Amino acid sequence: MRRLVSLTLLVLTAIPALAFAGDAALPAPLPQVRPGPDFFFGPPRGSVSVRGSWDVLQANGDWFGFVRKQLTLSRGDFRLPGIAGDVNLTMSPRFDLVISADYGGHAKDSEYRDFVDNDRLPIAQTTRLREGSVTAGVRYAVRPRGQSVSSLAWIPSRLVPYVGGGGGVLWYSLLQYGDFVDFSDFSIFRDQFPSRGATPMAYADAGVDLQIFKRLYATVDARYKWARPKLDATVWNGFDPLDLNGVRVSTGLSVSF
Repeated sequence: MRRLVSLTLLVLTAIPALAFAGDAALPAPLPQVRPGPDFFFGPPRGSVSVRGSWDVLQANGDWFGFVRKQLTLSRGDFRLPGIAGDVNLTMSPRFDLVISADYGGHAKDSEYRDFVDNDRLPIAQTTRLREGSVTAGVRYAVRPRGQSVSSLAWIPSRLVPYVGGGGGVLWYSLLQYGDFVDFSDFSIFRDQFPSRGATPMAYADAGVDLQIFKRLYATVDARYKWARPKLDATVWNGFDPLDLNGVRVSTGLSVSF
């Protein structure tokens, strides 16, 4: 009887120790990751965007008319792929100050429409056009960019269309190189004809920002620009300013801050 009581006391004493040892062997619980809130503590101070662009020039004016008539070039050959970016600074709930920069260029091979060389082979050349601009303007949000639900909570809108406009400076570089016809005696010669310069420009644009995730937006922008820089008169004598008016369509991503 005395041995049974001693064994019972030993078992009762060991149970808490075993339980403690078992708890110590279990891994510590992982901290719970809470998703970030769908609201912000206030409206954003601005945004930064980067987009791929497609510049469709009207390609009017006597220079474009001249090269389209002489060479196997068309209006569609003066469409410039490029890249564009903006920095938007919030001035009011609906208005932003927008600083933009873009760059694009394209080269197209061609040949004379009505002439061949002495071996009946095409007379070939290449036309390369590049342009870039820096502008400043104002953007207006057509609908509110979000709403305040309390003094410490601001909920962004999913879809925000906008319109805007501004001006700046456009730089261009034009180069034709290859074989050409001398119309005084119809001989063929190899040469290059460069021209570059800068001019003031103006633009109007419209677009939309679509929220993808919290501060990340997909952006689509369409801009019409007015720019007519002068051609180098020592190379292209007698031509009117180069007509670089046209529509630039761009799409990419924007991040608010």
